[in-house]
Amino acid sequence: MKSTTKRAYVIFALIAAFFAGLGIMMYNFYTHGGEWAAHRINTHIYVNRQLTVAGSISDRDGKKLVSSENEKCVFSSDYYTRLSTLHVVGDSQGYIPTGIQLLYRPELIGYNFINGVYDAVVSEDSVDVGLTIDSEVSKVAYSAMKGNKGTICCYNYKTGAVVCMVSAPTYDPHNKPGDINTDTSGKYDGIYLNRFISGVFTPGSTFKVVTAICAIENIEGLNDRTFKCSGKYKASGGYVICNNKSGHGKLSFEKALNVSCNCVFAQLADELGNKKMMQTVDKLGFNNSVEVSRAKTAKSYFDLSDSTDLDRGWAGIGQYTTLVNPCQMLMLAGAIANGGEGIIPYVVESSSEIISEAGQINRNMKLSAETAAKVKKLLRSNVKNYYGDSKFPDLKMCGKTGSAEVEGERSHAWFFGFSQREDFPYAVVVCLENGGTGYYDAIPAANKVMQAVLREEIKK
Repeated sequence: MKSTTKRAYVIFALIAAFFAGLGIMMYNFYTHGGEWAAHRINTHIYVNRQLTVAGSISDRDGKKLVSSENEKCVFSSDYYTRLSTLHVVGDSQGYIPTGIQLLYRPELIGYNFINGVYDAVVSEDSVDVGLTIDSEVSKVAYSAMKGNKGTICCYNYKTGAVVCMVSAPTYDPHNKPGDINTDTSGKYDGIYLNRFISGVFTPGSTFKVVTAICAIENIEGLNDRTFKCSGKYKASGGYVICNNKSGHGKLSFEKALNVSCNCVFAQLADELGNKKMMQTVDKLGFNNSVEVSRAKTAKSYFDLSDSTDLDRGWAGIGQYTTLVNPCQMLMLAGAIANGGEGIIPYVVESSSEIISEAGQINRNMKLSAETAAKVKKLLRSNVKNYYGDSKFPDLKMCGKTGSAEVEGERSHAWFFGFSQREDFPYAVVVCLENGGTGYYDAIPAANKVMQAVLREEIKK
């Protein structure tokens, strides 16, 4: 009797394990079935490892960026559209990990839980995906980069809709270079990388905005103080050298940001200390990732745990080991413009098959409305009193440049900012790798893109 009972328990345990396993399998099938069906080994939808049975991808004006025709993947007929939108659209072979063709394959091939890809192959019931991207603005952004590696992105900071997201180097998917995977010259370095989503770069003086936020929230009477710049700031262990080696003389806090004085911001970082600086960086979400239409952004990097006073001084002006993701900088610009509320960018418009991604708040970013208002005035002062409104005609622009020093190479040229016009809620970020300076190289690129967006908005 006892042995019979034991066998019954064993049988019940096996049955329970079977149904538990079946449940796990069905859950995985439900959550990952689309990915499995859309894998490149599926010859129903791939020929020679290229996606050939899928819906089309179009820009916000309905212009086809890629489609399937006669079992071939066909990109836009315009050469510069193909170059400038490649990293958003993605390639048909899946080398670009953040491309829409890869991330939205289940929808593009018409996968559903009941019929799999049967309908996609037999009845061509695939989904057409519309993007927020404007292909004309994207071409302007690509041209504005003047052959530099890097990225430019512009979005509506109220809704999160991305108008352009250009990354370089790029290539023509209709004529892919034969040596792209074997060249050792460096010209193709990171060519499959969407630098806006996946890149991290030394931020240079753009990071002074973060130090300014920390100072505003932690130092009383900041606007009443007078600072002195002699051309170098002495910290424990050495000196932080100013961008004006002869010194800026006496400065207010606002003026120090206008002229991007290294000495003042190194002093502020030194005064604030490691803990407060790191708290502010964490509060602004720099050490976290967000999803931009299913693509996870790289995390920015800021760590002062083992730093000296001198290290902290350099970190406060965007050097030392500080690295930032361009998407993070764009969201910071948007949050400052938007009264402290950071909106996550998105590129895929909603449909019956795709849930709307518009207006998603970045919960990792905590910036008070009061601080945002103060920083907005400072960034407006930068443009109005230092760069000049003539650099951004009709835009009422706010922003900050950066020229990030890179050992042995030209500086990265940065600009991030936004229009203060109520009828034009757009923010932009420019990062040109080894591209020169923020003032001479990044500002003109940012203006060209913002003017292109303005022209397109007027048309609508």
